[in-house]
Amino acid sequence: MNDIIYADVPKDLMKIKTKFLFNLTKRQLCCFGGGALVGVPLYFLTRDALPRTVSMLLMIGVMTPFFLFALYEKNGQPLEKIAHYFIEARFRRSKKRPFKTNNLYTALHKQADFDKEVKAIVRASVQKKRKAGNNPA
Repeated sequence: MNDIIYADVPKDLMKIKTKFLFNLTKRQLCCFGGGALVGVPLYFLTRDALPRTVSMLLMIGVMTPFFLFALYEKNGQPLEKIAHYFIEARFRRSKKRPFKTNNLYTALHKQADFDKEVKAIVRASVQKKRKAGNNPA
């Protein structure tokens, strides 16, 4: 008699996707529709020329990428973004990526070394002048 109804509420509201039709998102519906627009006519065009099993497998093979693009998601990113990042990292960018930093402390250390070197040069030239001034030729 004390029946309490619980409903799970997701902590991250960004993970909630609005359903459009047949409990599918707009993206899933477009991908499934595209797969059907390509796969079903392919089956009907090839079922007389090829055995029906081969025609069916061909249709499944053609429709599979559409289904993957509709359903696969990793870390909130769809398959096309993952594929884009993979292609960019694997083929477009250079293989060697040197590590370079702009470290303020390294710049200050180099400047201090330069200052020491300049002071040593100035000190050496002053000493030369003093020696040359004390020794008349």
